[in-house]
Amino acid sequence: MRATRGRLRALTSVTIVGGGIFGLACGWEMTRRGASVRLFEAVRIGAGSSGGHVGALAPHAPENWNSKKAFQLDSLLMAPAFWAEVEAASGLPTGYGRMGRLQPVADAAAADRLQDRIAASRHRWPGGCAMRLTPAPQGKLIPHSPSGLWLCDGLTARLAPRAAAAALATAIRNHGGAILEGQPTDIFAGPLLWATGTPGLADLSRDLGRPIGMGVKGQSALLRHAAPDTPQVFADGLHIVPHADGTVAVGSTSENDYDHLDPDGQIDTLIARARAVCPPLRDAPVIDRWAGARPRARTRAPILGPWPGRPGHFVANGGFKIGFGMAPKIAQVMADLILDGHDAIPDGFRLT
Repeated sequence: MRATRGRLRALTSVTIVGGGIFGLACGWEMTRRGASVRLFEAVRIGAGSSGGHVGALAPHAPENWNSKKAFQLDSLLMAPAFWAEVEAASGLPTGYGRMGRLQPVADAAAADRLQDRIAASRHRWPGGCAMRLTPAPQGKLIPHSPSGLWLCDGLTARLAPRAAAAALATAIRNHGGAILEGQPTDIFAGPLLWATGTPGLADLSRDLGRPIGMGVKGQSALLRHAAPDTPQVFADGLHIVPHADGTVAVGSTSENDYDHLDPDGQIDTLIARARAVCPPLRDAPVIDRWAGARPRARTRAPILGPWPGRPGHFVANGGFKIGFGMAPKIAQVMADLILDGHDAIPDGFRLT
């Protein structure tokens, strides 16, 4: 049976529309399983929300457990092997590293309130990854803590979004897949997967006659500061993520109402807040600024599965802030569905 399934996959042609993280991850997973993949990207790889800087692969809070949190945890645990395979197949770095995270604790009352969260992390997460309070955090970017305590964990990881997207595209090409950039989708072969981000949410809303989701503008900055082996920071609503290449990403804003997708003055405020949180960044030069529309579904969960009323069409969308963290598991379940007919998508992720 396994050999027969492998031969069938080798004969399966799949068309993917969208060169962001969901389209690329699904394209790679189906390519590595033997499918013939053609991926169309209207602009360039990572042109949309997957072209930012931050790359914080941070877990959901472990209390009040649900299927979305379980799915994300599975994906975060799959990530080391997934990204190592992409690097081996492409010969390119992805910037992946599980370096952990630091969060300052406001006061003793806040520390007491965190006890349930810490206990839940010990129950839900693998050994060595659980949250804990510490008075002596390690790292080169330690945020000020009014209480003298920091919440740290060993599960949070980082990824360089642009590098990861480039590595996925190269892995697909190296294994016989085709990626066509800067041209419209013209010829569909076999099942069709729409992974088109914010424009795709608008298409779904029009087709189904109800609001499915929207784009939320996000902005981030990249600073030159080498702290490659230090945990990332979450403080004052900011993600501060040291990358392996000697940069630190700072993000991000969330704007529901906007009239353009260009970087603007909000990034200056973002940078100033980051410098205040982490004084070692005070003199770090800004080397890039980014803005884009991140696809957020109304349900706040990714949208996966068949496109209602369109046989042979499938959707992978709604990554919003967690797309890179969810990508390994989403690639697995979409490949299972499209290539094998096996449906393991959580009910809360479906279009109905």
